[in-house]
Amino acid sequence: MTQKVALVTGSSRGIGRATALRLAKEGYDIVINFARSRSAAAEVASEIEALGRKTLLVKANVGDVAKIRGMFEEIENVFGRLDVFVSNAASGVLRPAMELEESHWNWTMDINSKAFLFCAQEAAKLMEKNGGGKMVSISSLGSIRVLENYTSVGVSKAALEALTRYLAVELAAKNICVNAVSGGAIDTEALKHFPNREELLRDAASQTPAGKMVEIEDIVHTIMFLISEESSMIRGQTIIVDGGRSLLV
Repeated sequence: MTQKVALVTGSSRGIGRATALRLAKEGYDIVINFARSRSAAAEVASEIEALGRKTLLVKANVGDVAKIRGMFEEIENVFGRLDVFVSNAASGVLRPAMELEESHWNWTMDINSKAFLFCAQEAAKLMEKNGGGKMVSISSLGSIRVLENYTSVGVSKAALEALTRYLAVELAAKNICVNAVSGGAIDTEALKHFPNREELLRDAASQTPAGKMVEIEDIVHTIMFLISEESSMIRGQTIIVDGGRSLLV
C-alpha cells in the first residue's frame, strides 16, 4: 500500500491517537486533527513520521462547518486524496436532562453528530475521485442505553448512528462504506470527566462477560477490520465492542 491517506479527527490522544498510529503502521499517510493541544498532536506526528509516513496537522473544531471545509481544503492541497475517514472527535456536557442548557445541547450535538455529516460530505468528494473509500464513526453505548448524566452525549451518539445508516445507503453507489463502532467503558482520558468514573470502571471490570474491560486496542482492531476489504459487505452497521456487557443490562 502506498500513497493512501487517512483522516482521524481528534487524533492527538486516546482512541484517535491509537488509530492514527495503527493506520500509519499499515502504510497510510495521516491527517491529524486536533482542537486544543498542538504539542500532543505534534508528538503523534513525530511517531508517525518515524514510521516513514507523511503527516498533516490541522487544528479545527469539527463542530464548526467553516473549520471543517478549511480542513478538507488543506487535505486536498497537500495530499489530493482521502481513502479513510475516522470520525472520532467527541465532546459533551455531562449533566442530567433537567439541568441541560441550550448551549450544552448545541455544543454536544455540533461536535458529536453534526460534524460527522459535514465531514462526510467533504470526505466523499475526495474519496470519489479515487474510486471509493471507508468511513467509520465512533459511538458509545449511551446511544442505546440510559447512562447517568449522559443525556446530551447519548442523544448525539444516537444521531451519529442514524447518520451512519443514511450515509451508508447514499454513498454506496460511490463505493464508500460507512459503519460505526460503539465501545463499552474504556479507561481513557475522556472517562476522567465522568463524575461516576470509578463506578463505571468497577462495573466494567467485574460485570463484563469476557472477563476483562474493553481496551483501546479492541476498538482499533474493529476499526481496522471495517476499513479492510474483508468487511466490504458490512454497511451502515454499528458494531458493539463491549465484551458482552450490554447484554446483561
